[in-house]
Amino acid sequence: MRGFPRYHHIYTFAYIFVVLILFRRVFSINVNTFSSSNSLTLSNNRTIVSSSDVFELGFFKITTSSPDDDRWYLGIWYKKIPERTYVWVANRDDPLSTSSGTLKISDNKLLLLDQVDTPIVSWNLSGGGVRSPVVAELLGNGNFVVKDSKANNPNGFLWQSFDFPTDTLLPQMKMGWDRKTANNRFLRSWKSPYDPSSGDYSYKLEIQGLPQFYLWTAKRAVFRSGPWDGIRFSGMPEMQRWNNAEIVYNFTDNREETAFTFQDIDPSSYSRLKMSFSGLLELSTWVPTTLAWDNFWLLSTNPCDMFEVCGSYSYCDTNTSPMCNCFKGFDPMNPHDWYSGDWSSGCVRKNPLSCTGDGFLQLKKMKLPDTTTEAIVDRIIDVKECEDKCINDCNCTAFAN
Repeated sequence: MRGFPRYHHIYTFAYIFVVLILFRRVFSINVNTFSSSNSLTLSNNRTIVSSSDVFELGFFKITTSSPDDDRWYLGIWYKKIPERTYVWVANRDDPLSTSSGTLKISDNKLLLLDQVDTPIVSWNLSGGGVRSPVVAELLGNGNFVVKDSKANNPNGFLWQSFDFPTDTLLPQMKMGWDRKTANNRFLRSWKSPYDPSSGDYSYKLEIQGLPQFYLWTAKRAVFRSGPWDGIRFSGMPEMQRWNNAEIVYNFTDNREETAFTFQDIDPSSYSRLKMSFSGLLELSTWVPTTLAWDNFWLLSTNPCDMFEVCGSYSYCDTNTSPMCNCFKGFDPMNPHDWYSGDWSSGCVRKNPLSCTGDGFLQLKKMKLPDTTTEAIVDRIIDVKECEDKCINDCNCTAFAN
C-alpha cells in the first residue's frame, strides 16, 4: 500500500504503542492489557485474552483444502467454545502472507503492519492527538479498545473494534449510525465459510425518512425491515421471539446516534447476530449441552418479504396464485409479464383520480411503506390528521400510521 511512511526507528516517536504478534509453538500466556511503553509477543498458543476469559484476540488462518493457502488474519473469537467461532476480523480484505504482524499507534492512527513494516490496515483515532501513554485492552464483551491511560472516562475510547463490525453483532455492539462521526456500522458477510473477505451480502441502516434496515446484495436491496414502531421493526413481527431466548433489544434515534443493539438477560449466555455468507441473517445462542449453536431466529425468507417483489399498487399474499395481486380498481401494467411471474412492473389505475369524491382502501397487516423516496414523514400528527392532509392533496395517493 502506497502513501504510508515506513517506521524503521521506533524510538523517534514519542507516543507509540506496539504489539508484535509472532507465531511460534511455545507455551501459552494470559494477558489482556498492555501499554504504549511495552511490546508483546504472541503465538497461536499465546493470545490476548479478555478479562471475562470469554474472548481471544490473535492471528489465525482458515483451514482449507489447499496446503499452499497461507493467508493470516488478526481476529477475535470465543475462547471457551470448542467450535472455533470468529466474531471480528481486522484485515479481512488484506491478509498477511506470514504469521507475524505489528499493531502500532503513530500520527493519530492505529496501524496494522506486516513483517516488513508495510501498513496493511489503518484506522483514525478519535479525540485529537495522543499525548499520553495509551492502553489497549480486549474487554469482557469482546470489544478490542485503545484508550488514554490517564482518562477518567471508562468509555472514552480512542478506537474500538465495535465501531468496525465484520459479519457479527455481539451483545452491547451497536449497528447503525453514529451521527457525531458519520460512521455507519453494518454487517457484511464472509465471501465463503473459508474466506473472511467481504462477501456479497450486507445489512445496513438507512436513515433517510423513517430509519429502517435493508439487506443488500451488491447494489440491489432484497429486504427491508420496515421502520421501528416503538416495540420492533414493523416488518419483522417475528422479532418478538427474541424474548423467548431471554434477549432484550433496543433502538435509539436521537441527535447523537440512530442504532440498534441487543443484550443477553443472562450474562453467562453467548449469543450473536450473524450475516451468513449465503445471505441469511441469523440470531443464535450457544448450547453447552449439545456443544453447538442454536439458530433459533432467521430473518424472514417468506417470498412476500422480498423487496418490491410485487411492484407498485399491488400486494403480496402467499395464499393466492399468483401471490401478487393488484389493488381493487387496478390492473397489471404489463399483463404478459405479470402472468408469467414477473410482477415488478406493478399495476395501474383503471380510472384516473378525480381529486373529488375519492376515498381510501384500508389494508391491514401490511409493512409500513418505504419512506426513503416519494414520501412525507410527519412524526407529530395522528392518523386522522394524516388522512385529512392526504385527502386534500391531489398528489397524495396513500397514507399510513
